[in-house]
Amino acid sequence: MFGTPFRLLCIAGLFGVALGARLAPAAGAEAYDPWPSLVQDIFNNRAMSDGSDVIAIEMPSRADDAAIVPVTLRTKLAAGDGRRVRTITLVIDQNPAPMAAKFDLGPDANVTEISTRVRVNNYTDVHAVAELTDGKLYVVKTYVKASGGCAAPALKNAEEAKARLGHIRYRQLSKSGEGSTSGAREAQVMIGHPNNSGLQMDQVTQLYIPAFYVDRLQLWQDDSLVLKMEGGISISEDPNIRFTYVSNGAKRFRAEAKDTDGHVFEHEWKIDSDS
Repeated sequence: MFGTPFRLLCIAGLFGVALGARLAPAAGAEAYDPWPSLVQDIFNNRAMSDGSDVIAIEMPSRADDAAIVPVTLRTKLAAGDGRRVRTITLVIDQNPAPMAAKFDLGPDANVTEISTRVRVNNYTDVHAVAELTDGKLYVVKTYVKASGGCAAPALKNAEEAKARLGHIRYRQLSKSGEGSTSGAREAQVMIGHPNNSGLQMDQVTQLYIPAFYVDRLQLWQDDSLVLKMEGGISISEDPNIRFTYVSNGAKRFRAEAKDTDGHVFEHEWKIDSDS
């Protein structure tokens, strides 16, 4: 889903930026809205319902740093609702590769919140689309003022990034003694990876750095899936995923990540069922 075509989209994005100034609409003309085309391309033109009672998306209205914009997705289904959120797709409409990430929620993990950091290339609507077990899609959106995030230089130099490539860290964020083996938890997984967008320029050679990013992340407690992410160039350098889930009493937590060059990174941690 996020393979070679995204590299082409990155190149197309470069030309789009150059042409944008020349082809900008005259004052008073209606700005182009890419969302209808994205619904067709990403979601097969499926019908969408208002998702304000299903999912929330939280982002700053104006980003401090367009290369690391925080975003939180939160499910809002009422207690007793027999439906479950199956997937959440994050779309940054004006980015060169708009589909930023798709999250598959483990059927028994009860994931209710996911936070990460994204690149935002232009002032844009950002949509979150939830697919529920009733087979329907529900959408919400917000607007973010930011620009240049996909082309922003890497925070770390190439050697430092290479040394940290594939390092995965896991943090259990709930305090010791809270909850039980079936209680809600909050955790964080961080992956050392440059997540190059394909739009960044090497400051020494003045050549564009090829796209190179984590395109899959899977998380399990024992052998039960908690969360799966398919990611694209919009996920920031050193992907950072924070999430809530319900413990099944597992004694270990496991992560597997894969990037676009075929590297596979795995790690496993023992977890305290009482923390």
